[in-house]
Amino acid sequence: MPYTHVNYIHYLPTLNAILNGTAAVLLIWGFFLIRSRRIREHRRVMLTAFGVSSAFLVSYLVYHFSAGLVTFNHPGLIRKVYLSILLTHTTLAAAVPVLAIITLNRGLKARFDRHIAIAHWTLPIWLYVSVTGVVVYLMLYHL
Repeated sequence: MPYTHVNYIHYLPTLNAILNGTAAVLLIWGFFLIRSRRIREHRRVMLTAFGVSSAFLVSYLVYHFSAGLVTFNHPGLIRKVYLSILLTHTTLAAAVPVLAIITLNRGLKARFDRHIAIAHWTLPIWLYVSVTGVVVYLMLYHL
């Protein structure tokens, strides 16, 4: 059977949306775990969320390095909505890796007072970025 090249780049936006959605679920799960004082499980889930988000970032960069810019071609109000979501998503997404690393570092070093202080900012920003990443994907590829 001869080898045929399959262009996997085409599937990366869907993978990216799945990774973003998974990260969102893990973040919410981690929040409820810590509220229940289940610290060991919270740590595992949050480290998994970080891993999933890191995999997303690698996949995202590979896709855009290969595919270039992708444009949203719908006119009117929906374009304005899309661009508003994209702007806030992109701006906050730039902060997530830094915030997540600092937050995880403080938690893993048992500096819980400082961990909690930054986690109050990191969680909503990271969650917003993960959810709006799925929204951007749906609007860009399924409208």
